[in-house]
Amino acid sequence: MSFSYIRRYTGPVEALIFDNAGTLVDFGSTAPVMAFVEIFRRRGVEATVAEARGPMGAAKRDHIAQMCAMPGLATRWAQVHGQPPGDTDIDAMYAEFLPLQVQCLADYSTVIPGALDVIDILREEGRKIGTTTGYPREVLEVLSGKLAEQGLVPDNTVCASDVAHGRPRPDMCLKSALDLSVTCVQACVNVDDSAPGIEAGLAAGMWTVGLACSGNEVGLSYDEWTSLSEDAQDDLRENGAAKLRHAGAHYVIDTVADIVEVIDDIDARLAAGDAP
Repeated sequence: MSFSYIRRYTGPVEALIFDNAGTLVDFGSTAPVMAFVEIFRRRGVEATVAEARGPMGAAKRDHIAQMCAMPGLATRWAQVHGQPPGDTDIDAMYAEFLPLQVQCLADYSTVIPGALDVIDILREEGRKIGTTTGYPREVLEVLSGKLAEQGLVPDNTVCASDVAHGRPRPDMCLKSALDLSVTCVQACVNVDDSAPGIEAGLAAGMWTVGLACSGNEVGLSYDEWTSLSEDAQDDLRENGAAKLRHAGAHYVIDTVADIVEVIDDIDARLAAGDAP
């Protein structure tokens, strides 16, 4: 004789776990891109912005390794250095990346419009607020201070150096859920602007919300984005949204400012017995 039992969580969303760059801060996710381009430039190798954006969402050492594995970039490196980049080169660039990233944060640490208002609403509704990031702890400490100056203080923060595996593995999402003492992962919503971030939330068994316009997929600053025509915005929006949908996002919205209605919808789905 055998029995099957499916546990259904039917309560409200308890916690939202937000990515940082391109999600809550740094419209366009520009700070890490500039740092990645610069560490290659210092070694006589030109990396394009598109190449630097490609692995966005991964832990930063993994990001550099993935860039080094790109055929075009590896070829240009070999033309300068006589051979493709190896682990020693990756380690050296990662060590140099950290202080460079801290310098970039001075110019790219502005909270995304609407984020503070949304977090206030979510907290009034009893939701907990967590954040995750591919930045290591030493960079996150600097960023957290700059966010606190603007009034953004999450209930917990988890960075890639706190766990065994970065995105797209679920480690950061799961640690955040544990730190926030949620009832179960179905009560969590992971919010991210990159495909690896969406994949991490899905791997953790959470609801996922992709942000099509404020992050890596469009890659424009707030001023650049708002200066575009509606038609130009629509084209970029659809391209970014398509990538996030392909990654499996349950919902795709423009920016974090639009998330409250999504959470209300997830509440209704949970109450009806739905699950991620």
